[in-house]
Amino acid sequence: MPPHRKLLRRHDVPGTARFITFSCYRRLRLFDNDRIKDHFVDALCKTTVTRNISVLAWVVMPEHVHLIVFSDADGVITPFLQKLKDPFARTVIARWRKLEAPILPRLLTRSGDTHFWQPGGGFDRNVIGNELIEKIGYIHKNPITRGLSPDSISWRWSSAAAYRALPGALGPVIAFDLIPPTDKDLT
Repeated sequence: MPPHRKLLRRHDVPGTARFITFSCYRRLRLFDNDRIKDHFVDALCKTTVTRNISVLAWVVMPEHVHLIVFSDADGVITPFLQKLKDPFARTVIARWRKLEAPILPRLLTRSGDTHFWQPGGGFDRNVIGNELIEKIGYIHKNPITRGLSPDSISWRWSSAAAYRALPGALGPVIAFDLIPPTDKDLT
């Protein structure tokens, strides 16, 4: 009998933002390398454009990613996540195979498959209003909370710098028009 795995149910509700978290396989720190984080950010930029997805906030952490996105179409998010995660994972794993990276044995399943992402889909929640504002702040504070950065804008792999309109901010264009007005500092 296969091991029990929690299944994620996505609730595609048009007109709502989605707070999404997905983790690296076995919560390994597969994003410790800056070039891998940069590659993911490039993939995020391209996929949001090709899939017509608006981004409200994002952060790449050592072993997981948080996104707040809004589907400009019908609210369906699964095709976007597949086009973002699958090609990225294949590219990184192919590179590691070429380099004979020592991490590869830790990415093998019992059946011999190699995984970059933790199976099960991650966390997905529809957010609006105050909860949306709270989650944006949570995403930007994540690197501080984890001791990765003294402040949110110093962590390059986050939308925090875009919220401060800092030059050289990485990542996709932030859809500020979809964020409710607030007097809270979101960085």
